[in-house]
Amino acid sequence: MDSVSQIALGAAVGVAVMGRKTALWKAALMGAAYGTLPDMDVVISRGDPIRDMTMHRTESHALFYLTLAAPVLAWIVARLTREMHLYKHWLLAVWLVLITHPLLDTMTIYGTQLALPFSDYPFGVGSVFIVDPLYTIPLLIGTGIALARKQLTGLRWNTIGLVLSSAYLLWGLAVQFYVGTLADKSIAAQGLTVQQRLVTTSPLNSLLWRIVVITPTGYAEGLYSLLDDDTDIRFVEYPRGQDLYQRVRGNWEVERIAWFSHGYFKMMEENGVLRIADLRMGVDPYYTFTFDVATVDKENNNQIDFITPTHKLPPVDSERSLQWFPQRILGNTDQALVDFLGNK
Repeated sequence: MDSVSQIALGAAVGVAVMGRKTALWKAALMGAAYGTLPDMDVVISRGDPIRDMTMHRTESHALFYLTLAAPVLAWIVARLTREMHLYKHWLLAVWLVLITHPLLDTMTIYGTQLALPFSDYPFGVGSVFIVDPLYTIPLLIGTGIALARKQLTGLRWNTIGLVLSSAYLLWGLAVQFYVGTLADKSIAAQGLTVQQRLVTTSPLNSLLWRIVVITPTGYAEGLYSLLDDDTDIRFVEYPRGQDLYQRVRGNWEVERIAWFSHGYFKMMEENGVLRIADLRMGVDPYYTFTFDVATVDKENNNQIDFITPTHKLPPVDSERSLQWFPQRILGNTDQALVDFLGNK
């Protein structure tokens, strides 16, 4: 999740655990600071954009390492606040703040390697978007009231904020499952052969959902809003560049994206540049994580020359996208999608 959400969650957890054992502002400050601490790994350059992407949310998000770090970080807080007698309480608060960070991140589609060092599997549920105000706002309001009132009623508001934000996560899981059942019916009706199927929410909301289907010949995308008039999902099929992938198999960067995306990737060539895109985030052809990985020498038997990867974002018509997106959330037919993406 975004930094504001992690700060809000950390502060709320800190206040909930410490309660009236210490000043609420101390608990909230500790929670906010340690709640965003795991994301400090983004300041570490790994050498290229693909390494930066796939090595984010690794050791700093691993439950094992965070558990090892918790006693030291709790000692620092207890020492700074001169509350060593509350060390056990601070330890519980710090540990919960730390581990709820990667657990929340796991609910997004990005990929969180929380099982390190035992497994490097990048977990990603995809039931909530990385930025979703409906998750964050209850936490901010609840903790804000708790800090303002500094009484038992204030603590209740903090609890309400945590309950509402957690309920929103459960709502996302339930809707994701529901959309998945609708998608399976539409996939069967359209006669698609499914190798893999993904259902994930769209930016800033849990009403509009995106379905990606990997097929033997490529992939297909569909959109469904809870406000749509019917439950039929129309899938649009696209090539996936398997022939290009076969030519570059074994390249570390290419294989890294293939692994990190759980197979939801495509390859394409444009003006002699070979690109790979993670299909999980974005919509064709505007994928958030698209990388130039090689050049193709047309004059030398299409020889592939690998380059240092660069992050390549296709230009987006911002004005049209701002018009299309809310309309599609409100159930304004799949034709809106065709109209917006038909110029690719």
